[in-house]
Amino acid sequence: MKIEIWSDIACPFCYIGKRKIEKAIAKFPQKDKIEIEWKSFLLNPDQVTQPNKSSQEYLAEVKGWSLEQTKEITANVANMAAQEGLEYHLDKTVVANTKKAHRVLHLAKTVGKGDEMKESLLKAYFTDALNIDDDAVLLSLGNEIGLSETSIQEVLSTDKFENEVDQDIYESRTIGVKGVPFFVLDRKFGISGAQPDEVFDQTLEKAWKEFAKANPSLEIAEGDGEACEVDGENC
Repeated sequence: MKIEIWSDIACPFCYIGKRKIEKAIAKFPQKDKIEIEWKSFLLNPDQVTQPNKSSQEYLAEVKGWSLEQTKEITANVANMAAQEGLEYHLDKTVVANTKKAHRVLHLAKTVGKGDEMKESLLKAYFTDALNIDDDAVLLSLGNEIGLSETSIQEVLSTDKFENEVDQDIYESRTIGVKGVPFFVLDRKFGISGAQPDEVFDQTLEKAWKEFAKANPSLEIAEGDGEACEVDGENC
């Protein structure tokens, strides 16, 4: 059964949501029959990369918040991440356009390494505070998961996979995605945002039961969240 996940890299709730769906799958009896596909979503397609500005400074400017207020809001988000075992450094994260990183993600998907690349990009952004619009950074991250340097360089020097990114975004609009993360299970059930764990558990079980009915050879197992929105707060 396929789970499609629309998310952006510079979305703090997307990393949290990734951990939540991973937890739900890890304890699911049919976890070996679950496939995850990462879909691209750009919260700010026109974002100008500003390597010398942190996301806290950027948020304070664009939202009209004081720096103290911004620090309090981002600290709450970092605490949410910490509950999922994630380490955020939102005082250091680099303001960056994410489209190039999404194109590298699509490259990784072609060789079955989409999930590894997604994890690497999120960690690079939120934990390591790297500029994910920088070619050298993307080349290093791709090399670390086993992508060939030649294939990465081709993506970085051309517009390769731009159509795939745009197609994901178009598809998100057709199904009504307004914020990320957005999880679509078997094209029948949706979860919007990094909702409580039980929402993921219950929705996964319901989706599997429907999937199993349509695939009778499979056994049936017995037995609004935070999100980043376009022009929304905290993101």
